[in-house]
Amino acid sequence: MTNEEQNAFMSEHYAEAIRYMDNAKETLRKTEKQDHGWYKDVKYVRSACGIAYLGVLVALDAWLTLKGVEIPKKKKHATIDFYLYHIAQLDKKMLDRLDTVYNILHIEGYYRRERNVKTIENGFKIAYEIVEKIKPENPVDVPETRGDRAKRLWNQLIISVAVMFRF
Repeated sequence: MTNEEQNAFMSEHYAEAIRYMDNAKETLRKTEKQDHGWYKDVKYVRSACGIAYLGVLVALDAWLTLKGVEIPKKKKHATIDFYLYHIAQLDKKMLDRLDTVYNILHIEGYYRRERNVKTIENGFKIAYEIVEKIKPENPVDVPETRGDRAKRLWNQLIISVAVMFRF
């Protein structure tokens, strides 16, 4: 892969990962912080943690691809063990970050319904550190395809309806 192709690849995946992180932050803003350091509505916290974790996986897929690791196709989904194994061989700091993000955002935030503001904010901070690892030096504009635009608009509609009816 030439430098130009690599830069375009990283720009596309970085933009996608940031889009996930922006959506996660927007979802988290829908709940109030209570005086004693807890988020009020666990539904939004869980959603935000799940979305942020998926953004991290987008970034990791791109990072691993550039390192020469083949990402499993859809029928053989990559598990956390896949990521931990390959990242352990490449970068111990990245492994620590992934372990923390996995535990805070995926396990505690999404599955165990953690609502502590400091804990969730720390998970988001480390998630951004992972995403920033794939930030291209010379980003190129990634045009939105018609399919991506339709998908984005459809997701916005679904979220609006869900919030309106409090699903």
